Amino acid sequence: MKKEIVLVLSPKAATEEDQIKREAAQKLNIKLSTITALKVLRRSIDARKKDVKINLGVLVVYSEPAPKFPRPEFYFQFVGNKPAVVVVGAGPAGLFAALRLIELGVKPIIVERGKEVSARKIDIATLAKEQIVNPESNYCFGEGGAGTFSDGKLYTRSKKKGENQRILELLQFHGAQEEILTDAHPHIGTNILPRVIVKIRESILQAGGEIRFNTRVDDLLIKDSQVIGVETASDEKIYGKAVILATGHSSRDMYELLYHRDIALEAKPFAMGVRIEHPQALIDSIQYHCDVRSKYLPAASYNMVSQVEGRGVYSFCMCPGGYIVPSATSSEEIVVNGMSPSGRNSAYANSGMVVEVRLEDLKEYEEYGALAGLKYQQHLEHLAYQNANCDQTAPAQRMVDFVENRFSKDVPDSSYYCGTIPSPLHEWLPDPIRSRLQEAFKQFGEKYKGYYTNEAVILGVESRTSSPVRIPRIQETLEHPQIKRLFPAGEGSGYAGGIVSSAIDGQRCAEMAAKV
Repeated sequence: MKKEIVLVLSPKAATEEDQIKREAAQKLNIKLSTITALKVLRRSIDARKKDVKINLGVLVVYSEPAPKFPRPEFYFQFVGNKPAVVVVGAGPAGLFAALRLIELGVKPIIVERGKEVSARKIDIATLAKEQIVNPESNYCFGEGGAGTFSDGKLYTRSKKKGENQRILELLQFHGAQEEILTDAHPHIGTNILPRVIVKIRESILQAGGEIRFNTRVDDLLIKDSQVIGVETASDEKIYGKAVILATGHSSRDMYELLYHRDIALEAKPFAMGVRIEHPQALIDSIQYHCDVRSKYLPAASYNMVSQVEGRGVYSFCMCPGGYIVPSATSSEEIVVNGMSPSGRNSAYANSGMVVEVRLEDLKEYEEYGALAGLKYQQHLEHLAYQNANCDQTAPAQRMVDFVENRFSKDVPDSSYYCGTIPSPLHEWLPDPIRSRLQEAFKQFGEKYKGYYTNEAVILGVESRTSSPVRIPRIQETLEHPQIKRLFPAGEGSGYAGGIVSSAIDGQRCAEMAAKV
C-alpha cells in the first residue's frame, strides 16, 4: 500500500531516516518491518513556538515491494535544421524559453549582451577589487541573468503548481540539489547555480540551438507591423519567425529603444528602499527562540510586511547567511542586492526593505511617460552614488540612528565587500520612502524583539526589486498588441518576479512563439 502522511518531528529526528520510518510506522499503526520504501515529498520549518519543529510530507510504501522513484528525465531533440525563434536575453525566462522551444521542435537563437559564466566571474572579481562596473557584464547582465550570482532563490507565490514543479525538475535535471523538489522555500545557492546554468547551456547547444554572448541587441527588425528579427550593436541582423524579448528589468536601454520607436509601453507600480543587515546569530535567536541555533536547523530567515500611511512596506529577497553585493549596471550609480551560498553560512543576514511606489508618486517625472518610474529609479541610484565615495562604496547608517534622524559616526562591519561609508540616509532618501521605512522598522522591532537595534546597518539603495515598466501583450497569444510575433517575457516585461515565475513565463511565451 501507499499512503501520504504528515510527520511533525524535531530538527534532529527529521535528518534521521530510521527515526522517520519509526514515526511513520507509529502514525500508520503498522509494523516497522512492513515499510519497504519512504520518500520525503515536502519539508518545512515551523518556528512559531519555542520548540521548533519540522513538518515532513512523506509517501510511505508498505506491505508491497518497494517501487522505483525515478529522477525526472528530459529529452531535447536536435533542432539545428529547424525554423528559428530569436530569444533576447539568457536569464531564466530566455534559457527556459529556449529549452521549451527545443522540446517543441524549434531552434532557439539566444542573443545575450553579457558574457558566459566563467568570463562573467572575472568581471565580478574586478568589480570587487577595483570597483569598476562593466556595463555589459556584471551582477545583472550575462549568462543566467541576475539570479546567477545573486542567490538562486526558487520560492514563488505562483499558483501553477504543475508548472512550478516542471521548472524545479529541469533545474534538478541540470545539476541542482534534489532538496529543491521538497523544500518549502527551495534555494540553490550562488556557488552551485552557475554550474547548473552551464549544464543548461550545454543542453541547448547539443540540441542545435545557438547562443551568442557579447552581443547586445540595439534594434528590432520590423516589417508590416511584424517582427522578423533583431539588429545587434555590431550591425548584424539575426532573423527568426518570432522574437521572445526576455531582457530583464535592468536592461533600461531596451525600454528606451521601444519608447523612442513608439512601441507601446506602460508605467507600473514597483518598490524601492534599502538593504538591511543584522548578525545572523541575532536573527537565529529571534526566529528560533534560542541563544544558539541547533546544528540541525538552517540559518533563520524572516518575512516582514506592514502597511504604513497607506503603502506596503516589506522585506524582499531575504538572504540568511548571505552577503550584500553591488548590482549597478553603469557607472555613477549605487545598487545593492543580496545573495547566499548554498550553505548559507556567512555571519550575516540581509534583506531588502522596500516601500511601494505608485504611479501618482511619479508626477515629477511625467514628461518621461511610461519611463517615469525608470527615471525615478535612476535618480535614487545616482543620489546614493553622490552620497558615498563616488565609487561602489555604499552609503550606510545604523538602523536606530536612521529612524531617529541621527548621523552614524561609524557603522558595523558588513558583508558588502566594496565597503561602506557613514551617510545620513534619513536626509537624502525621498520622504515617502524614508518616513515609511522609519515607521515600519519600529513596528518590526515590536513584533520581533531584538530586531530594532543599532547592531543592524542599512545600505542604500535597493532599487531593482521589479520592473517599473510593463511591455503590454495580448492575454490570449502573449504577443505585443502592436507588433505581431513579438513576445515580451519574464521580469523585464513586467509579468514575472524571480527565477521560477520568469522561467514559467518564458516557457509559456515559447509555446506561443512555436505556433506562429
